Amino acid sequence: MGSQQDGVRYGEWVRVERPAPRVAELVLDRPRAMNAVSSAMAESIAGACAALAADASVSVVVLTSSNEKAFCVGADLKERNALSDAELVAQRPVARAAYTGVLELPMPTVAAVHGYALGGGYELALSCDVIVVDGTAVVGLPEVSVGVIPGGGGTQLLPRRVGAARAAELVFTARRVGAVEAVGLGMVDVLAEEGTSARDAALALAGRMAANSPVGLRAAKRALRLGHGLDLRTGLDIEDAGWRTVAFSGDRAEGVAAFNEKREPKWPGV
Repeated sequence: MGSQQDGVRYGEWVRVERPAPRVAELVLDRPRAMNAVSSAMAESIAGACAALAADASVSVVVLTSSNEKAFCVGADLKERNALSDAELVAQRPVARAAYTGVLELPMPTVAAVHGYALGGGYELALSCDVIVVDGTAVVGLPEVSVGVIPGGGGTQLLPRRVGAARAAELVFTARRVGAVEAVGLGMVDVLAEEGTSARDAALALAGRMAANSPVGLRAAKRALRLGHGLDLRTGLDIEDAGWRTVAFSGDRAEGVAAFNEKREPKWPGV
């Protein structure tokens, strides 16, 4: 991708835009199906994430939707219904690669949720570091209502946000949760101001993040992710390793110089 400013399409239903310096927008673009994730779309998400992960010009990724009513309604159940057992087994790694691709992006990620984010759609949002919603948002993991379980990380990511008992209640009841309650429960993080779209609020947040050191952002994310759930001593060792990766970087030298010279830093990104 390099520093490409125009949109780049991955397959038929995923594209990447560059709406602001050092910010990439990963757009779910299957509007007629409310972004239901088919096998082809899953492959495209994974491919886009692989390209973004390798792009040093990207400091923050914002995950958005081109659909006016939904962020993503989850797996393409029409496609799933037509699969044989053998085909379903073969499809599983393809589906997992999409969620893992978002989850393992090395830079900070922000999901912008407008409308429905259900099942795998909410799991894509959960795979991001921060979830921004507007008043239209409805989130939930309804998989047990169709005889499956959350399989895109939901049973692991949701308890890390809201606690084990609350996650159990949400998963076992399969209930849908509106924006205000979702913020209160910790299922999402930021409710956009009235009159502001989730996308605009997410891009504004991403812009504030992207103003900071690219090296620092990636190292901080790695320390946050790897240290979560570990004992304090081990977590601090992970933090120390992260500090060592940035302490002798060009970004650290530029950041200290800019602070002392009372100017905005010009990050080398190395």
